[in-house]
Amino acid sequence: MSKPESDPGPEPGAAQLSLPPLSLYVHIPWCVRKCPYCDFNSHAAGETLPEADYVQQLRRDLHSQLPWVQGRRLSSIFFGGGTPSLFSAAAIADILGAAEELIGFTRDIEITLEANPGTFEQQKFAGYRDAGVNRLSIGVQSFDAQQLDNLGRIHSGAEAAGALAMARRAGFDNINLDLMHGLPQQTEAEALADLERAVDLAPEHISWYQLTIEPNTAFYSAPPLVPGPAHIVSMQGAGRDLLARNGYHRYEVSAYAREGREARHNLNYWGFGDYLGIGAGAHGKLTLPGEGRVVRTRRTRAPRHYLALAGGRDGLLPAPQGEAVAKEELPLEFLMNALRLVRGVPVDVFKRYTGLPLSALAAVWPALEQMELVEPLDSRVAASVFGFDYIDEILQRFLEQPQKRPNSSRP
Repeated sequence: MSKPESDPGPEPGAAQLSLPPLSLYVHIPWCVRKCPYCDFNSHAAGETLPEADYVQQLRRDLHSQLPWVQGRRLSSIFFGGGTPSLFSAAAIADILGAAEELIGFTRDIEITLEANPGTFEQQKFAGYRDAGVNRLSIGVQSFDAQQLDNLGRIHSGAEAAGALAMARRAGFDNINLDLMHGLPQQTEAEALADLERAVDLAPEHISWYQLTIEPNTAFYSAPPLVPGPAHIVSMQGAGRDLLARNGYHRYEVSAYAREGREARHNLNYWGFGDYLGIGAGAHGKLTLPGEGRVVRTRRTRAPRHYLALAGGRDGLLPAPQGEAVAKEELPLEFLMNALRLVRGVPVDVFKRYTGLPLSALAAVWPALEQMELVEPLDSRVAASVFGFDYIDEILQRFLEQPQKRPNSSRP
């Protein structure tokens, strides 16, 4: 992508735009059936999956994005969906082989695969481990039979517990459990019972997030009765205390981990790192220091359209559609990620990964600091302990600012 002639280039006093670490996101868009709360790009699988064709297209997709690698190796890979565990271990191995061949891995690369806890998927865990996957993220959501039925899940609580045991036997020592709270008519005691069951299974990481009713979902068309705001606040406070007592520290809005077991792939997202996105509907974020730009990319969403993408004479796909993030939007883009982290990020990261001076935050930050919503910009860009529960309000202040180029008069 060439720089538009109208692009004024770097601002005087701006920091040098630096290349952050590089990750890879691989989207597998199929699942057994669509859950009523799910707004992800997922599609019910038919009797057969076009596994071989999709893997071949993923390789072409990855090859088309090699110019954006810029000499880096992959520090993490995440297989999301959909349900990636519907694919065979051989298919996952083929994808990883292509990534290592075309780009290369750092020595301590983290490779995560999302998996359903059903018996069919459990039987594949050893194969995934042999293929190179070293972290599993198991979508439990709840251990309660009624709630699993409400959520349209096809596994039982016993199968969820069995999945973690099977993963351990397969050699996985880094496992995340996904759980939800604020479920239809869920009481605080029921939410805590789910958490206690998860803690008893001793995963290294727990993602505990609130059910939200999103457009284009079955729940949006027929909303269930969910706990009110006051009940949610109480439920969340009690759940955080329970997790802390059991050695899981909160490091992100909905993420809790044993010490040193934070999800490195997601830390790269939230720290404004770069990632290639391959697969139907996959998004990416890339930094182009030579052009002084940050670019967001996306692929077509429908699997059939993605599989129909035609290559040129060399058989390669065209690069994904990309759009440069306007300089005046970069502070908000950065904060939407960084403020999700309990500790925020170092101020130097803001300067290096946006190419902007700290003064780009100056129009709003002092007022937020006076309201005790954010920490001073001495060493980190971070919400305060109080402000961490009001991130949306902090971001809204930046949205309300007039769209203009950041003031670069101060370093």
